[in-house]
Amino acid sequence: MQIITLTSDIGLRDFYVASVKGRLLQAVNGAQLIDITHQIKPFDVAEAAYQLRSCYASFPRGTIHMVGVDTEPYLPYKITDPSQENQLTYPSILTYDGHFFISNDNGFIGTFLGEGVPEALYRYVRIEEEPESWTFMMKTCFVDLASNIANKVPFKDFTVEVNAYKKAFTPNPIIEHNMIQGNVIHIDHFGNIITNIFKHDFERFGLNVPFTISYQKRNYDIDVISKAYNDVTISERVAIFNDTERLEIAINRGANGGNGGADRLFGMRLGEPVRVTFFPKGSVRNLDSLL
Repeated sequence: MQIITLTSDIGLRDFYVASVKGRLLQAVNGAQLIDITHQIKPFDVAEAAYQLRSCYASFPRGTIHMVGVDTEPYLPYKITDPSQENQLTYPSILTYDGHFFISNDNGFIGTFLGEGVPEALYRYVRIEEEPESWTFMMKTCFVDLASNIANKVPFKDFTVEVNAYKKAFTPNPIIEHNMIQGNVIHIDHFGNIITNIFKHDFERFGLNVPFTISYQKRNYDIDVISKAYNDVTISERVAIFNDTERLEIAINRGANGGNGGADRLFGMRLGEPVRVTFFPKGSVRNLDSLL
């Protein structure tokens, strides 16, 4: 039984997801299809990389992950200069950590990998000769690539191996001598604020070092990391390291559509800064402590 996950920006209102699944069920005998999300912001490969990076390891090795975000190949003219090849966005297959990832080389691969190293990377160059497949490629091209992988067709029979890939821009936290300057990279269904600051970024400053997490509304600073949302009272602000070890800021039992999530209550949006200031022994926490 072949597990195939689906991540896309095609939404759930139309027939698109059903059409992809129907083709997969015809092409891959006994396929088990799992939706990651189809609500990626249109063409936002960085968000797709975040979503899939956060959960791919929950699946067994050998899982095929199809990423249908910004899939149309960019082939505006015939490339004659080999140095210009990196302008193309060919359908590609990444093998990493025992998993297979099918996407266009449009920035997703490099953003998903981060500092990781591919086990192998393959490019489907035949797409140049298949213009009929350039529309709705998740269905017209990626399904066939998934079928080849599931049926153990040798990669050399339908792809060429490459070692270069694009990376979409994603901000990294800036780490200074007593501060981490990060950003909001995702706001989930509950209105919880997920940042690009990791637990290991905190640990660089040592254990049990006092700190303050500050953001848009300074009167809502946080100076403790909780183990769970319920460590604080209902409607109280809370900071945790979530299951991907990212710093997350939330309101306990707050949710958009209910009492309001952290993003609304704190006026936070994607890209907003989040600052963590550390106060090692011998330092002062604020101006008042000097008086």
